[in-house]
Amino acid sequence: MNHGQSETESTAGASAERTALATEQARVDRMYERLDELRENTEGRLAEAHAQDRTGYAALEERETRAFEHARRRTQLGSVEEGLCFGRIDLALPGDEEAEARYVGRIGLRDREYETILVDWRAPAARPFYAATPFDTQGVTRRRSLRVRRRRVVGLDDDVLDPERLSESDRAGLVGEAALLDSLQRGRTGRMGDIVATIQAEQDRVIRAPLSGIMVVQGGPGTGKTVAALHRAAYLLYTHRRVLERRGVLVLGPNPAFLRYIGDVLPALGESEAVMRTLGELVPGVSATGHEDHERARVKGSARMVDLVREAVRDRQRTPEQAFGTEDLHVATDAGTVTVPGSTCAHVLETARGLGLAHNVARKYVVTTLLQELARAESRLLERPLDEQDLPFLAERLWFEDPVHAALEALWPYLTAQQLLEELWSTAGTLERVGERAGLPVHERVLLARRPGAPWTVEDVPLLDEAAELLGEDNSAEQAARRRRRAEQEEEVRYARGALELTGMHEDNRIEVADFAEFHHGGGPGRTTAERAGADREWAYGHAVVDEAQELSAMGWRAVVRRVPTRSLTVVGDLAQTGGAGGAGSWTRALEHHAPGKVHVEHLRVNYRTPAPIMAVAADVLARAEPGQEPPESVRTEGDAPRAVALEDSWEEDLPGLVAEELAAIGEGRLALITADRLVEGVAEAVPGAARPGPGRDALSHEVVALTATEAKGLEFDSVLVVDPGAVLEQPRGANDLYVGLTRATRRLTVAHPGELPPVLDRLREAAGH
Repeated sequence: MNHGQSETESTAGASAERTALATEQARVDRMYERLDELRENTEGRLAEAHAQDRTGYAALEERETRAFEHARRRTQLGSVEEGLCFGRIDLALPGDEEAEARYVGRIGLRDREYETILVDWRAPAARPFYAATPFDTQGVTRRRSLRVRRRRVVGLDDDVLDPERLSESDRAGLVGEAALLDSLQRGRTGRMGDIVATIQAEQDRVIRAPLSGIMVVQGGPGTGKTVAALHRAAYLLYTHRRVLERRGVLVLGPNPAFLRYIGDVLPALGESEAVMRTLGELVPGVSATGHEDHERARVKGSARMVDLVREAVRDRQRTPEQAFGTEDLHVATDAGTVTVPGSTCAHVLETARGLGLAHNVARKYVVTTLLQELARAESRLLERPLDEQDLPFLAERLWFEDPVHAALEALWPYLTAQQLLEELWSTAGTLERVGERAGLPVHERVLLARRPGAPWTVEDVPLLDEAAELLGEDNSAEQAARRRRRAEQEEEVRYARGALELTGMHEDNRIEVADFAEFHHGGGPGRTTAERAGADREWAYGHAVVDEAQELSAMGWRAVVRRVPTRSLTVVGDLAQTGGAGGAGSWTRALEHHAPGKVHVEHLRVNYRTPAPIMAVAADVLARAEPGQEPPESVRTEGDAPRAVALEDSWEEDLPGLVAEELAAIGEGRLALITADRLVEGVAEAVPGAARPGPGRDALSHEVVALTATEAKGLEFDSVLVVDPGAVLEQPRGANDLYVGLTRATRRLTVAHPGELPPVLDRLREAAGH
């Protein structure tokens, strides 16, 4: 994205970036050439090991051990193809005549002369890449993040830590936001240097905050809160590697487009410890992207939904009278109809509830106990004496009779979260009964009703998560299999230790005994932390980064915090940009009860991306959206003046020409068309080539993209064209949405309005001399 201050500086910046890309591409090419050589050598050694003499037990074991060592190396070299190198630090340590360029990546590499050309990110030599800050540079003058795709360097971002030690050639070659910050610092007044120091100090406090507790980063548009939070995640991953590489870090964003966008900001987060998700993807097997309307979203986001879901689960735990309308349980078996007294059934149900177990886990007790009661009743019916030792076998036989199975399912069924909520939303009688017990007023029960089979919405996902938590899973069979596997692994490890001791290869710790055992077991490389965590709803993360966090409802926060039992979170957002019906109005109210006394708020107050004239227009809207909320101070004054353009009522015909005008003005830049939810599809259709985000579509790579304010959150564009601001203001939190739309622009802002310009944008009318 172009953050240049003028057309000349923009051209110079593009030239600097092309030069830097070519330089880094040459370095990366050298790394991949060496990687290919090592792969070829490893394949040759593996082939030699397989061809080794197998005569005798010792020779066979040595061959297998050598083969394992080379196979493991081959796997390691094969796993680093993507993202081989993701960073560079320029070090100017005391006594050095010139700065050292040290490259950091997923593996360490030496050239044929044994000179290091790539440092493993886990090595001590890589620590400054993660740990250095402007207040503790550790000798780093510049940190550069490299984005490499299919062996090509496709993007760079510089971070200047010690500008005083930069050479003029290095200064001219800065790319990304570092170039903008450097130009600010070199402004003609001392105030600019003070502002850059303020930005650095604010972000340093965020990055280095302790791992424990909830760190809230409250910052307006353009304050760099997202990048600061991601640097913090990388810093924590490195500093607390032993904790976080095992548990991982969850990065939660507002939508898939945003996650793709930030996925390029810090390539170091591409390691296996980081899991990127939206709220709609938190429950495995569900990928929700659609949203409810404002009122439904408000109800579904309310903490009162906890009681509703709990009552929905309890509603499926039924006595015979509730399930069948009979006082006692009557079941037709092969021996005849047997009866269990209703009082006995009620006692079993109450006992199961009192166990404090999840529904599906407690079900095992209910089914086992009632099967035994049915077996006793059948013995009485047949007038046969009952040996208690035979009771489990008789009960198991009854379980396979269809009427018995159906009866027990009616009393205490095995449920999934999807089954529970699908029935609740689509069955009027159930919703009425459960809603009344949960204390929901009639009009809210009506709002929650939906047709059977309707797709899940983002607002449904926290409720599905709540239901899954209350339902649980009966994993007794899985646990038994795990115990068997553990016993087998212990035997395999004992065998592997003997084999390694026989060959002597255990003495230099070249091979882990457990790895060797896994090789002989036939296992390949295990799943990464991200893969395991993403498939496990109950995974406990070591840390979470929540971006655009002001949008999370009370139920959304429950779903997030449940995944981080240590309450270690970095929360990033701006209360002034809250657009969701259940979004946050106060960080303390939203978070304090989740981590009493452990919520700390840091404020970022300097906007170094949005030009002041654009921010002045946005500030007028902010005063209406959030009276008393101070906008961030914008330090850029250059750029085109924001403008208002009147449209005919048939604005669809005017848009293409206006878009062409904007594209011509920004040159090699990107344009966002931001409008009301109800208009966005029409706007996209009216402009040829305008992209819309969606599953599998990377709309942000297009020159023109059409977005709602919600979809635009966290993003920025060279030019923004707000279409029909009046329609945006009509939305439930329209002033907040319009504030979001206006503050996405880094160079140009145009407001296109059919009819009268809304009074809150009078500054644009005055600028045009109206």
